[in-house]
Amino acid sequence: MVSYRGNMFKKILVANRGEIAVRIQRACHELGIATVAVYSDVDRNSLHVRYADEAYAIGPAPSRDSYLRMDKILGAAKASGADAIHPGYGFLAEREDFAQACADEGIIFIGPSPEAIYKMGDKAVARATALKAGVPVIPGTENEGDMTDEELVAIAPSIGFPLLIKASAGGGGKGQREVRSVDTMPALIASARREAESAFGSGALYLERMVEGARHIEFQILGDQHGNIIHLGERECSLQRRRQKLLEESPSVALDPESRARFGAIAVKCARAVNYTNAGTIECLLDKQGNFYFMEMNTRLQVEHPVTERVTGIDIVKEQIRIARGRKLMHTQEDIQPNGWAIECRINAEDPFNNFMPSIGRIQRLHFPSGPGIRVESGVYEGYEITPYYDSMIAKLIAWGDTRGEAVMRLRRALSEMQIMGLKTTIPFHQQLVGSLRFQAGNFDTRFVEDRFSLEEQEHPHSEIAAIAATLAAHARDTAASHIDPGTGAGTRGGSRWKWANRY
Repeated sequence: MVSYRGNMFKKILVANRGEIAVRIQRACHELGIATVAVYSDVDRNSLHVRYADEAYAIGPAPSRDSYLRMDKILGAAKASGADAIHPGYGFLAEREDFAQACADEGIIFIGPSPEAIYKMGDKAVARATALKAGVPVIPGTENEGDMTDEELVAIAPSIGFPLLIKASAGGGGKGQREVRSVDTMPALIASARREAESAFGSGALYLERMVEGARHIEFQILGDQHGNIIHLGERECSLQRRRQKLLEESPSVALDPESRARFGAIAVKCARAVNYTNAGTIECLLDKQGNFYFMEMNTRLQVEHPVTERVTGIDIVKEQIRIARGRKLMHTQEDIQPNGWAIECRINAEDPFNNFMPSIGRIQRLHFPSGPGIRVESGVYEGYEITPYYDSMIAKLIAWGDTRGEAVMRLRRALSEMQIMGLKTTIPFHQQLVGSLRFQAGNFDTRFVEDRFSLEEQEHPHSEIAAIAATLAAHARDTAASHIDPGTGAGTRGGSRWKWANRY
């Protein structure tokens, strides 16, 4: 790994797009560092291109021809004279060959070492590494490296059903399939390989038993080049749909200070097993009995990092840059205490009333909420075109409060103020989710979204009739409210026609 112990970087290339590219650029600008953007043909007018000091085209719209092309990104870095590259998340962020290629070119990779990415970025190898370190893991395949379709099918019965097919090279639910019988495995393996290949450039898969009724808990890790590793507390990521996170919060209602310290120590132990540096996330499952299992490590910045920033007061992106420069961590473990509560909604261009089908088109009207405790991160603007080539996320809406109840109330208010017109979004879904009594009580697991909304349909078979009745009642009320007294002069209502017309 190339280390940098000189002065501040003069120029950083952001090897990503959308809201995360804008987020990194803002941190760089606050530090006085020039930024370089890369963009595909369809992203020429994107916000991250406008925000950058320089921008370089790297190819056609498909990510395999642009954002996954290491040669083009390194070419842009050399042409611009960038000192370092920040990969963001997704694309090349968890590719050890990209981190090594940066080192070979004398460019600082703002992330962990190639060795750490390999050992923890490859999910199958990470499981084996955690086992060797004495960390509990979910039962699954223990083989390091890619397994053939036949090997996966053959070993599945010994693991037990239901189980998950998971991509070794990435996260975010991509390349992941739920399996309940061996007969369905060949087709699911094939589709998982295709999706993983498209998203991460690798179709390697492994198997893991599915822990039902569990909560998804993750710990944010920071490690410097001097052997210091700390965690920044946990994030609750149980609210998912088809293994894609929808809403995250920090801290979790499932942990108290004692369990937070105990499980956080396990997360640090995992990171220390590979001499981890920079930012990373240890993802775990907490079962109904309170057992804590290592699941995987994401060797990069997470989408949901803002909730941790909000409750700890630490700018994780700036810390990544400081660590890459060779600086020591600014905080010890004793310094990290959660302050208040933060919740994040992922606002996606999807139709929640049509099985969350992707929605594309031009944003005709855009209004982001503000006010106390509200933060919005986005890479779009009014008139921006949402295309089918990349992730559907439009924005991240973060609400903070002194208590979880205050954070929930602020989030509900912010969702009601948010306006995105011209395409379908998940705002109505989040409004319904946040208004749920089970969510407000913190009573949920990773199956909550699917189970709750299917139950809701059974409990309210006449919801369409109720909606029509409510609309008619509202129309009648509005009509009555706008009525003007037809009388003359100071009629029975008192006052003149001018007064009533003014009121109207």
